[in-house]
Amino acid sequence: MKKAYIQLHLAVLLAGFTGVLGRLISLNEAWLVWYRVGLTALVFWVLIAFRKDTVKIGWKTILAIMSVGVVATSHWLTFYGSIKYANVSIALVCFASIGFFTSLFEPLLLGTRFRWTELFLGLITLFGIYLIFHFDWEYRTGIFLGMLSAILASLFPIWNRHFLKKVSSTTLLAWQQTGGFIFLSALLPIYLTWSTIGTDRPTLTDWGWIIFLVGGCSVWAFQLSAAALKKLSAFTVNLSYGLEPLYGILLAFWLFREDKGLHAGFYLGAGLIMIALLAHAWLSFKVKAVKKSGT
Repeated sequence: MKKAYIQLHLAVLLAGFTGVLGRLISLNEAWLVWYRVGLTALVFWVLIAFRKDTVKIGWKTILAIMSVGVVATSHWLTFYGSIKYANVSIALVCFASIGFFTSLFEPLLLGTRFRWTELFLGLITLFGIYLIFHFDWEYRTGIFLGMLSAILASLFPIWNRHFLKKVSSTTLLAWQQTGGFIFLSALLPIYLTWSTIGTDRPTLTDWGWIIFLVGGCSVWAFQLSAAALKKLSAFTVNLSYGLEPLYGILLAFWLFREDKGLHAGFYLGAGLIMIALLAHAWLSFKVKAVKKSGT
């Protein structure tokens, strides 16, 4: 059990480090994501070839999975765009609003009941982001992209639950990354006429960080969380991933001293968001405890 907790929090730390890599890599966000999804897809297809764990699925299902990959790739595109136009801390604080959008879209897409407590806590999160936006107006483009990133990030896990009943997670991710790669390859010529931040060719240092992003923050982090999920509950895993923005922000403060360039509004907003996240964790724990006592 101790090993599972170590694996889980290492996976969360790696996930938090993806934001830092968005600043360390000099590439434009579109090229950065293009290399990430392309190389990640390649790695997963190699894994499938060696493990031979693929399941035959119809082209209709494959196209649907690849469409979800387009949404996931768009999330990464806007997430790294938020970092380039603002900074790591702003992007990760905006990403924390994913809980609100999940509580909003999940009932709409799956036909389940709204959880009004989650919606209320989500509104507190949005108010925290408004405070940051109000005081840090120069980051408006980054904040807009960060919010769009959170909306997109809340959508594809909902659809993935449905597909994981039919295919293995490795096969799912291989097709999704492939779909995202094809989509972004077609979008690049148009996108790059709008976004001119960053370079279009990776340096030797960039290649090192890209390999770490693909191997460490994508493939290895996925395998760590999957291994932890065999020993720990899905609730514990999801709850721990709520620490991802906090880990990333602390790393950005430590590595880039972003804390020196942020106004009081950031800390007010971030404080409100963290309170909402902690309240959500506590309420989720209480609900789970009540369900256990009732069985």
